[in-house]
Amino acid sequence: MLLLPIEVPQLPPNNATYSQAVRLGDLIFVSGQLGVDPATRELVSGGILEQTQQAIANIAAILEAAGCGLSQVAKVTIFLTDFSLLSRMNQVYAVHFPHRPAKTTVEIAHLDKNALIEIDVIAGV
Repeated sequence: MLLLPIEVPQLPPNNATYSQAVRLGDLIFVSGQLGVDPATRELVSGGILEQTQQAIANIAAILEAAGCGLSQVAKVTIFLTDFSLLSRMNQVYAVHFPHRPAKTTVEIAHLDKNALIEIDVIAGV
């Protein structure tokens, strides 16, 4: 199978070491997304609710470019810098993923730009 990179120019650019997403057969693997506003290239103001909303919006834009959407997400991985934010993050998450895909959430020490959350997904087309 051929690995096809997916890039959405309107979103914050990745560095040269990875693609925003790749397609392999009928699967889309989206790289970790922060709550970065595409217009400013900075983290959105606010806290975990706003960063979660923006990260999911960025993922949705990438999936749209790949020909699918959030409803086709099968697996979500979430990285939080503070596990006490989980219940608040889940408030936003549940709105966008009512189909309850498989999910892993882990606490980590630090994220780029001092973000509170990073999300990656695997979706089918």
